[in-house]
Amino acid sequence: MTRVLRVMLAAAGSRAPQLRSTLWYSVAASAAQAAAYAAFLPLLVELTRGAPRAAAVWTWVAVIVGLVVAEGVLRVAESRFTYDHWHEVTEETRLRLGEKLREIPQQELGRRAAGDLATVVGANAANAASGASSLATLFVQFVTVPVVLLVVVLVVDPWVGLVVLVGFLATLPLLRTVQRTSLRGFGEVDRADAASAARLVEYVQGLPVFRATGQAGADSPRLAAALQDQHREMDAVSTGSDRAAAGMQLVVELTLAAVVAVGAVLVLAGDLTLALFTGIVVIVARFVQPLGLLPEIAKLFENSDASMRRIRDLDAVEPLPVAAGGRAPDRFDITFEGVSFRYDGAGEPALREVSLVVPERSITALVGPSGSGKSTVTRLITRFADPQHGTVAIGGVDLRTLDPRDVVGHVAVVFQDVYLFDDTVRANIAMSRPDATDDEIERAARAANAHDFVSALPQGYDTEVGEIGGRLSGGERQRLSIARAFLKDAPVLLLDEPTAALDVESEVAVQRALTRLAGGRTVLMIAHRLSTIAGADQVLVLDDGRIAQRGTHAELITERDGRYARLWAAQTAGRAAAGEADGA
Repeated sequence: MTRVLRVMLAAAGSRAPQLRSTLWYSVAASAAQAAAYAAFLPLLVELTRGAPRAAAVWTWVAVIVGLVVAEGVLRVAESRFTYDHWHEVTEETRLRLGEKLREIPQQELGRRAAGDLATVVGANAANAASGASSLATLFVQFVTVPVVLLVVVLVVDPWVGLVVLVGFLATLPLLRTVQRTSLRGFGEVDRADAASAARLVEYVQGLPVFRATGQAGADSPRLAAALQDQHREMDAVSTGSDRAAAGMQLVVELTLAAVVAVGAVLVLAGDLTLALFTGIVVIVARFVQPLGLLPEIAKLFENSDASMRRIRDLDAVEPLPVAAGGRAPDRFDITFEGVSFRYDGAGEPALREVSLVVPERSITALVGPSGSGKSTVTRLITRFADPQHGTVAIGGVDLRTLDPRDVVGHVAVVFQDVYLFDDTVRANIAMSRPDATDDEIERAARAANAHDFVSALPQGYDTEVGEIGGRLSGGERQRLSIARAFLKDAPVLLLDEPTAALDVESEVAVQRALTRLAGGRTVLMIAHRLSTIAGADQVLVLDDGRIAQRGTHAELITERDGRYARLWAAQTAGRAAAGEADGA
């Protein structure tokens, strides 16, 4: 009982004081309910007397009616938490988790599947809130009523009461078995639910690929395996707890039968009146009813507790620490000094003692093969994580002294893979600055070469773009992403291969917008097409986590044995071959 209350009060969060009041109402209502059943005994005794006394009969009737009315009033007060605060608890939990997700280091988020996080914020938060409302009061009711009635039966007839007490004590080990099995099992069920949710998200997002490869529907091995695991864990928790629950139900029924047998013996011996025997059987029948339902309540509670444990696990993730001495940068050059970084669980470092300077209001290009560390450089600038060695600074300010949210406030990012929300064009552009006016949003779209195609949409800026922007082309999505960056107007701009997946026509439109966006900003761009970075102020060539070369495009192509010159020669030859093929 103590554990139940502790978990439920924790689930209630800031509404814990209201839940405490609710539980006291539940105790009082349950006591009134039990007392009403107890009052049935003297009423029955009076009615079966040789000459029933009308005044006594109506007194006990009035007592029973009064107790029933009192229970009803108390139940109304008890239910106020469920009706008034249940949704508040759910909302508070989800908002707190949403804030937590904003604080969690991006590296930690990258380890967690989207479906897993959605399960915690969605289903787990709802389960926890449910436990803090209806389950808590039901548990109190199902414990209080039997305890009060047990005391009544012990007072009326100790022998019958002893039988009931033995039966009650015999159910406790079985109830503990249900709790232990459910506690362990629902943890695994939650894990399987999260994995299944992650696979469902993956399945929906990758449906075109699954269809093309013949792995859709029942033929999808990844989805099928996750669903089978989910079914297996649910079956295991049901099998393990159902046996104990069935045993508990048997003990409850045997207790009632034993009460009838002992009572009959006492009646035959003249030690118990028929009226009291009848009343005791009615009370015991009411006593055992909640005991039979306790296993189901216990399983629901353990499910709620499993949800709370997953919420606590997410709450326990520490945000990146903010060291003392931080200040807002007053200039926006970027420096890396001896930076080494290894991803959690990775065997080799992604960066090895990297030192570089990106001067303010200049363009620096990062090139190199996949896995060379280019994306890691940009991630460290947004404080995705902190390097294990060395320093990353903006304007001479060590990023470890700045809150990650403040760092992101100085940086705009344009990714290769654009994520648009299933909302209007206007709302998607305004993501970077929610308080922007319609005129500011339109100016940002014009600067990004997006206004013309947006105006041609059915509802213009109020057109829904579909899930992940599915109703727009790749070039259109990219230009909306650039419009976001224009609207944010951050002094540092990171470009992560923004034109790599575009056709030639879209690339030209996007490149013009990017050129306009880069003006007057500190720009660090990742590029595979070297022709797009010929005008960069400096080019850094990364290889195996180290800077292999640095210089301008013109300088680097003259180093004949250098990696950049080889990449340039290979891409030039490839374009020439493609041109000949098109001509043919």
